[in-house]
Formats: sequence, structure tokens, C-alpha cells
Amino acid sequence: MDTIRVFLVDDHEIFLKGLKTLIEEIPYVQLVGVAMNGKEFLEKLETTLPDVVFMDIKMPYVNGIEATKKAIEIKPNIKIIALSMYGDEEHLQVMLDAGAKGFLLKNSSKEDIERAIKTVTQGKNYFSDDLISLLTSLYFTQKQIKEAEKEIPKFSKKELEILELICKGYTSVEIGQMLNMSNRTVDGHRAAMMEKIGAKNTVQLVTFAIKHKLVFIY
Repeated sequence: MDTIRVFLVDDHEIFLKGLKTLIEEIPYVQLVGVAMNGKEFLEKLETTLPDVVFMDIKMPYVNGIEATKKAIEIKPNIKIIALSMYGDEEHLQVMLDAGAKGFLLKNSSKEDIERAIKTVTQGKNYFSDDLISLLTSLYFTQKQIKEAEKEIPKFSKKELEILELICKGYTSVEIGQMLNMSNRTVDGHRAAMMEKIGAKNTVQLVTFAIKHKLVFIY
């Protein structure tokens, strides 16, 4: 496997050291930089070429959301994996909109971290199993979950095709180009699917789809 260059951004020194140790144990990964806030990361990005960035969300000076947006403007092919603590879930939709391709809880295992790196470098989105379980419990009531397990809403073949691409992180414009339809039509299908399951945003739609195995993205 080709070497994957990784950069770490987090303002918690102890967590950063632990993550650094785990990353350095993966044989095909090269750690190319560490920063303790978004401002420091963006400054270092000018002289480094990471393939994957693990990005904390809440940081001083420049937070993970703004750092993600600016990093992708500078290097469009960079893959950002958001690092989430319990309580950060409200920011995940914003991170998804900003261009993040992966989402991990901070207590994730080495195996989860490694799988996330491999998945995003293949151009797919990655949501850790623990995070999906957490988001499901937050976004859907137990009654909704039980009802969904009894009878999953029916999606058309076209909706499932679009849903898989949404879960992989493609935008409406990109999906429209791939499926030869307008982005407005894609948005219409997205809205219809969200209505079927009672989702309020894309993260909820993705959470539901992965939880109930409507799509397989990795």
C-alpha cells in the first residue's frame, strides 16, 4: 500500500499525544504534522502535503469547521476526518457541509482509526459504528426506531442510488452530473427521502441509511 500522509489537529495535548502514538503504529501511515488549533494547522498546511487530516471541531483561534473549509479551498483533494466528543453532534451537519469525509468519536479504537483512513482515501465517507449508534439514539425516539425496524420505508431504485452517493459524500451537483439529472432533481429526491423517515437534515438521513443497512459505503 502507498504511504498515506496524515496530519493531526486537536487542542487537547493528552489526547493529541495518544492519537499520535496510535497513528505511528500504522505501518503505511506517515505523520507529517501536528497542530493545536485551526490557525496553526492552516499555517503549516502551506508547507506540508497531507492526504488525511484528523480535525477536532471545537478549538481556539480557528475552529475545525472554518479550518476544514479553508483547507479544502487550498487543497481540494485533502480528506478531513472530524473528531467528535459526546455533545458535539450538533456540529456534524456543519462539518459535513464544510467538506469533512469522515467522523470518529474520540474514544475510537486503533482499528476504527485505520479503517477511517483507508475509507476516506478511497473517496468514500466514513462514519464510525459507535457514532452511528449515538446519532441514532439522539435523532430518533425508541418508538421511531422500533417502527423502522418493523417496516423500513420503501425507497425507489433511483432514491437508493442517490442515497448511496449522498452517504459517500457527493454533493447534489456531483450526483446530478453522475446520474445525468439536475441538482434540483437530486435535492427533490433527498427531501422526499428525508420526509419518509422524519429526518431534519442530511446527517440524520445518512445515519438512518447506514444504521438500517439501506446502503453499504465501506
